[in-house]
Amino acid sequence: MTTPPSPAEDVARGTGVALWKQIAERIETDIVEGRIASGARLPTENDLAERFGVNRHTLRRALAHLTERRLIEATPGRGTFVKEPPIRYPIGPRTRFSEIVSREGRAPGGRLIGSRVEPASAEIAQALGLAPGAEVLRVDMIREADGVPITVASHWYEADLCRDLDLLVAATGSVTRALETLGLGDYRRLETRITARPADEEDCRLLALPAGRTVMVLDAINGDAQRRPIQYSRARFCADRVQLVVKN
Repeated sequence: MTTPPSPAEDVARGTGVALWKQIAERIETDIVEGRIASGARLPTENDLAERFGVNRHTLRRALAHLTERRLIEATPGRGTFVKEPPIRYPIGPRTRFSEIVSREGRAPGGRLIGSRVEPASAEIAQALGLAPGAEVLRVDMIREADGVPITVASHWYEADLCRDLDLLVAATGSVTRALETLGLGDYRRLETRITARPADEEDCRLLALPAGRTVMVLDAINGDAQRRPIQYSRARFCADRVQLVVKN
């Protein structure tokens, strides 16, 4: 639901304070004082420009300033939204995206964006206990909270062990439910490595990020009840949309 700024007169001209700055300050005050709620969609640029009696160039400069201050965020195809607090994302023995997002009061979502069988690299083969070059099934997914992209992940599995897993993921939108169908649902985290890097072009496209943002990269190995590795994953998280919490 869109919540408009509080009633206000047109911005004051001839005061020595730039019009874009006055607009940014008014919108920021509305956000800080709760008149525009976290997660709310702002009115369109045309509506805001008309409201404040300015052209769209001036209005865009105000919105760019608020974006730099991490108060709002534009999501292609959806509009500009007041940023919500980052999702508290625990990393523990059982890390499940949907459960974590639901506990935060957000609606989880996910979809398959690609899959293929490929030869295992040395890194993936070692993680899964396979011979280099063994066939692995790669499954690529994007996960969302309230329709906002949170993470893009690639998962690798021994191909013979997890045949048709990608079809199950496509049908359910969930890796956990797909693995449950194959009798591997109670997988546990064996190892997690966390690094950070600038978002590349693909990250920016898939996570709806402006250039220059940072992604956190989680490389993880998950295993079955006997601690045999069944999944190697590499997930890229938008750094300012999640707060990673490492559980002991």
